[in-house]
Amino acid sequence: CFQNSALFNSMTVAENVALPIKEHTKLAESTIEIMAKIKLDLVGLNGCYNMYPSQLSGGMKKRAGIARAMALDPEIIFYDEPSSGLDPIVAAGLDQLIRKMQSTFGLTSVVVTHDLESVKIIADRICVLHNGKILTIGTIKELERSEEPYIQQFFNRTPDPEESYSTSTILQDEDAV
Repeated sequence: CFQNSALFNSMTVAENVALPIKEHTKLAESTIEIMAKIKLDLVGLNGCYNMYPSQLSGGMKKRAGIARAMALDPEIIFYDEPSSGLDPIVAAGLDQLIRKMQSTFGLTSVVVTHDLESVKIIADRICVLHNGKILTIGTIKELERSEEPYIQQFFNRTPDPEESYSTSTILQDEDAV
């Protein structure tokens, strides 16, 4: 699932979801249409079949993207910042939807995110990357107890002590404008 949903604007939501089925199967058009509607129903977009992406809210677009990712009944779904750009209420609903898909269909979700609240809801295991390398892998509880400085900074939302965030630097940058 792409961060911005990557829906085709010239196609309806149902056509967007049907596209991978059309491209990768030889099913009848009527069967593909039914499958697309089922996937949209799964993500709470029943009744939106003939809408275009421009008619959807940000959260609805994200759910349509999930429906399209589910089109071919995968075992694994990769998500790129699924809650990015969403308000906390809609993001929480999306987190619950991802968790529901995991438990209902036995899916494995690989989620790239910086949203710790989402991590706490979605993740069974977490892999923390730092400077292009795996720093640690564990459960949320294991990572919260970690003594690794970067992990502590990340979970406590504290700035990097080596970065300079002084007011004088900000003022100098404003003077340059």
